[in-house]
Amino acid sequence: MIRNRRYRRTESLLKLFTETDVPIRTLVPAYFIVEGTGVRREIPEGSGLWQLSLDQLREEGKRAKGGGAEAVMLFAVPEEKGVKYATARDSLACRAVQALDGLGLARMADVCLCSYTPDGHCGIWDDGGPHRHPGVDNDRSVALLAEVAAGLAAAGAELVCPSDMMDGRVAAIRAALDAEGLGDTLVVSYAAKMASAMYGPFRHAAESAPKHGDRRGYQMNAANGREAMRETAADVEEGADLIMVKPALTNLDLIAETRRRFDIPIIAYQVSGEYAMIHEAARAGRIDRARAVKETLTSIRRAGADLVVSYFAPEFWDGRQLV
Repeated sequence: MIRNRRYRRTESLLKLFTETDVPIRTLVPAYFIVEGTGVRREIPEGSGLWQLSLDQLREEGKRAKGGGAEAVMLFAVPEEKGVKYATARDSLACRAVQALDGLGLARMADVCLCSYTPDGHCGIWDDGGPHRHPGVDNDRSVALLAEVAAGLAAAGAELVCPSDMMDGRVAAIRAALDAEGLGDTLVVSYAAKMASAMYGPFRHAAESAPKHGDRRGYQMNAANGREAMRETAADVEEGADLIMVKPALTNLDLIAETRRRFDIPIIAYQVSGEYAMIHEAARAGRIDRARAVKETLTSIRRAGADLVVSYFAPEFWDGRQLV
């Protein structure tokens, strides 16, 4: 008689035959960078999302590296709105990349315009006309995103991460990088980024909530798996080096399908709403926080993700969690 319980009879056997683990090196924290000095604030409180000034970012980078992290994700939150602040070679985002020089961390720099545009959209808004619907102007936005990416790479970012979901931006970014002799920079494409309800705390921390309309015209319909594969195939063809799937838990099927179809590293983003659901349920005494964190991260890895961007990541090098 087949008895699979034999593999689970003791704690040692459970550990011995565990198929999927979550090494600390595979967890990537995300930080929101602001101007000033000595700034270290969780916003919203209890969200796991931290706004840091450049001096605090460097200290956090040292702690992360000492705890086993190999990469960090960076989002800039500028004081002044305007696309010119995004494309400037001394932008807050560029200075954040430089603040981590010499620490041995791979710097993953977000490439988007939502924190810079006055209306919070990920590109340049067009009010439309007699024969055009209002919406983000794809091609104007792509040209600006390529400038942003080249600036971040020139500042030292090892990975540039376009999260805007404009069509053709991977090819434009790859061309801009090559033109400046920055061809070794990795491009992480948010190929399957859903128009999700899970981004609320992020938009608070990044100060990037849209002032009008929504992002369903360029972010993906969360109901569409086949379309996600078309988006991914297009970005791989344009030169993406890694693929991002976001959110993670509601798209485990897409992570698995991407792993099956494409021989390329996959990053999954356990987003702010996913963090909030676990954190708040644990705070209410409904679930065991440590076990829930471990289980969700393991499921994301089991689906096929090589790396996971997660706001839980700092807890692992603090020693409060062990995976």
